[in-house]
Amino acid sequence: MKKILALAGLLALMNINGSAETVEPIKYGDFEHWVTRHITESSIIGGKTKTIYAIGPTQTINGAKAYHNLGGSPWGTCNVYAKVMGVVKTSNAVYPDTHGSGKCAKLVTQMEHVKAVGIINMDVLVTGSIFLGSMREPISSTKNPYSKMEMGVPFTQRPKYLQFDYKLNAPTGDRTYSSGFGSKKTVRGRDYSEVFILLQRRWEDAKGNIHAARVGTGRMRFGATTPGWVNKHRIPIWYGNITNHAGYHSYMGLIPKDKSYHARNSKGKVVPVIEEKWDDANAAPTHMVLMASSTCGTAFLGTLGMTFWVDNFALVY
Repeated sequence: MKKILALAGLLALMNINGSAETVEPIKYGDFEHWVTRHITESSIIGGKTKTIYAIGPTQTINGAKAYHNLGGSPWGTCNVYAKVMGVVKTSNAVYPDTHGSGKCAKLVTQMEHVKAVGIINMDVLVTGSIFLGSMREPISSTKNPYSKMEMGVPFTQRPKYLQFDYKLNAPTGDRTYSSGFGSKKTVRGRDYSEVFILLQRRWEDAKGNIHAARVGTGRMRFGATTPGWVNKHRIPIWYGNITNHAGYHSYMGLIPKDKSYHARNSKGKVVPVIEEKWDDANAAPTHMVLMASSTCGTAFLGTLGMTFWVDNFALVY
């Protein structure tokens, strides 16, 4: 009888421990559904019809129309429709791909070439990236890329981990910088793909400026080609000021003012989110910023061919 009771107690304890963890998928984070957009570029740059993709309910959109997140999808991508001085151009560096019997997101670092005889001949390096938020279309310039993105979504929870599946193809060699202005140049140093989740407590002042304190941080870089998929990978989320944490790296620090992400204030204007301090470790966030990217660091800089597949984003409590 004692042995039976002990076994029953052990099973009960295992059940309690097993049920203590909750995994909550992020909406559309399984990448099973995509919006397919067909846009004809201006005749001056070739007039070809290009296909670009957005993460949202399965459907097709034809024509050069500004895209707004559909079906409650919280995801934005770097894939954009641009219209600069009346010239329609597209860019696509995020693609649907396969993972097992389903789909995933494929993020690629590649070169976009724009040529109009006698007028323009330029190469722009683009990084495949997805993020929680939205892109402001049509894009009218390459100046300050972050100002074109509304980064972050309302969020008040305190998860322990960000969980996802990934696969990486990381070519060796130096990086390339090409913004479209001036010649391409080689920059020494290796490239990394990156995933991060930042929890912020945001507030707005009387002038409409948005400020933020960092509540939680989870950030990881990936530089080695994987032999296949790494499933249910977890990035821990650390709370409060983590600069003395054993796992802290400089890239996990507060966002510099000149690289601030942007958001729409209560007046409807998109402004920088100035992250100005670390918050208390017990603070409650108001927003979550999440991004996955085929490269990290400076805009227009990366290793061509760097390819990062991601799937099944979830929060673990």
